[in-house]
Amino acid sequence: MIKFRLMDSTRWRIIEVELDHNHLINPTSGKFYKSHKHIPLGTKRTFHLDDDHDHHHHLDAAAAQQVHKITMFRTVIVDAQDEGESQNALYSNQLKLNKGDSQAILNFFSHQQLADPHFFYVVDVNERGCLRNLFWADAKSRVAYTYFGDVVAIDTACLTAEFQVPLVLFLGINHHKQSILFGCGLLAGDTIESYTWLFRAWLTCILGRPPQVIITNQCGILQTVVADVFPRSTHCLCLFNIMQKIPEKLGVCIDYEATNAALSRAVYSSLMAEEFEATWEDMMKSNETRDNKWLQSLYEDRKRWAPVYLKEIFLAGMLPIQPSDVASFFFDGYLNEQTSLKEFLEKYDQILQTKRQLEALADLDSKSSSFEPKSRSYFVLQVSKLYTNEILRMFEREVEGMFSCFNSRQINADGPVVTYIVQEQVEVEGNQRDARDYKVCYNEAEMEVLCICGLFNFRGYLCRHALFILSQNGIKEIPAQYILSRWRKDMKRSNVDDHNGGGIHISNPVHRYDHLYRQVVKVVEEGKKSHDHYRTAVHALENILSKLHLVNVEDPNIMYKY
Repeated sequence: MIKFRLMDSTRWRIIEVELDHNHLINPTSGKFYKSHKHIPLGTKRTFHLDDDHDHHHHLDAAAAQQVHKITMFRTVIVDAQDEGESQNALYSNQLKLNKGDSQAILNFFSHQQLADPHFFYVVDVNERGCLRNLFWADAKSRVAYTYFGDVVAIDTACLTAEFQVPLVLFLGINHHKQSILFGCGLLAGDTIESYTWLFRAWLTCILGRPPQVIITNQCGILQTVVADVFPRSTHCLCLFNIMQKIPEKLGVCIDYEATNAALSRAVYSSLMAEEFEATWEDMMKSNETRDNKWLQSLYEDRKRWAPVYLKEIFLAGMLPIQPSDVASFFFDGYLNEQTSLKEFLEKYDQILQTKRQLEALADLDSKSSSFEPKSRSYFVLQVSKLYTNEILRMFEREVEGMFSCFNSRQINADGPVVTYIVQEQVEVEGNQRDARDYKVCYNEAEMEVLCICGLFNFRGYLCRHALFILSQNGIKEIPAQYILSRWRKDMKRSNVDDHNGGGIHISNPVHRYDHLYRQVVKVVEEGKKSHDHYRTAVHALENILSKLHLVNVEDPNIMYKY
């Protein structure tokens, strides 16, 4: 099917081409390819880009207008610009591509598909058939999400800073505290429509299993879209990004140094919300700070970024809780404002390979037990058998910190729950040390311990104050609920996302395709082992096909429960 539009008395424009055939292309073999009447849904989605023109990037595209219900179509645009139509209007709703970028995208996806049968990508085109948004994730990224996808940061820095590569990254933290990639997007702009499309694309890729926590920069558009697409996830704001903006947002203040110090004190030193509120109120007494719109917006969003309000949310070390905590850009050293899309895609595999080699080396280092703990504490000895070296180093600092906890007293007992005050010598302004009180609740019956500092949820291991109380109560092993599998060095990760069908939305054709594809890959792997394995696999597949041909086509709108 081809649709034309009459532009004037001598010129027509092709606005849509449907290339699906309603007849057999090859009479001798076409009858065996009933599926050719529909493009398969799933992880392989093909498209072709025409790079003959610098500005008109034509597609043969597998496009997802509604990513959760993907439909495939192909479009071609001929002579796309109307007379009098402005350049800005023409290209504001499409991906900005330079010469060579289209071919680079085609080469990139073609290579990824050949190298990785589980490579997932989705393409979005606008009403003119021009490339608008892209999303992709390879098999290792998809598998990594199943292990480390509890907390995800969405990095939009390249897009908002107007890099030549309008990149959006889905990131997490692995068991070595290294940043890992869960997927990439290229967007035409930072709009509600583009972000909605991208987030739904990623949600489809991860089989509809959203993370517990999503971290983004402070942005009204992102807050709207995250609430819409991920209503079950807790949305936090990136504290590191907020603190980085202080010189820009407050640098003009006459009393900048005092304001900066007060803000840092409110953020990093508050153990209770009342402390944060009091420090903030003092900071806002001057006219300059009281009228500062940025500070006003921060206060309105405080429960999304201030650590004192986030203690009950598990954050896996992805929220900085000390000024010394830093965050680095995933592609730091490889991507900057001037890097072209073509250059980035050409070195993309090399970058990921380098980062994954670092993870493999860290795995080897942890399993070889090359790290010798400084402490002979029974807590450290227990964890040294379980955790990776990097987590062990961080935990050991908490064990060493137990020596700065010099006093404890019981202040309350409510059934099995006993509340203590632990005093610790901490550093304060001017390199001075002072005693600070930390409230710790201990439930001997349930072997639960909870400290007001919230370190366990912030970083995923017990703090010095909790360890101090456990030790005082004669406990020589960390309770099992505080040993997290996400930090273990003996974690066995498969190369292919191995779902048993749980969580699969049977009404979603993409989920059906992905799940069936993984099962067939397992059959292929087993079937190639020997002649007998091969014959058994072929016979079984033939039986399955025979049974499938007898199945009546059901109403696609019916929802099934298994």
